[in-house]
Amino acid sequence: MKQILIIIIATMISFLGISQNGKMAANVQGLKIAYITKELNLTSDEAQKFWPVYYTYFNELKKARIETKDDVIVFEEKMLGIKKKYSSEFKKVLGTDERANKVFLADRNFGAIIRKEIQNRQKNLR
Repeated sequence: MKQILIIIIATMISFLGISQNGKMAANVQGLKIAYITKELNLTSDEAQKFWPVYYTYFNELKKARIETKDDVIVFEEKMLGIKKKYSSEFKKVLGTDERANKVFLADRNFGAIIRKEIQNRQKNLR
């Protein structure tokens, strides 16, 4: 099932035009939502509670990345603090430490899928 989802994501990304950055970002965001929802096996009630917390988490990470763009170590420290903070927030919504930790794994795995797809597309352009 996971391979099917990866194939679907890769196919959808391949149909996106690189020149349509805004549209592409929105489509990738939609794919990310679908991927994480599936990986966490969220119910509709959990999803309603989870996504606002996730977006707050994501925005804090983005802010930390901008503020510490020149200092990798400081960014890593901030990122760890943010993850620790949101691990407990995710646990409140998802019920267990295992599911809360799976948020971070799903997020990382989705990023890896996207990076791999971008690399493949760049190879095909050569």
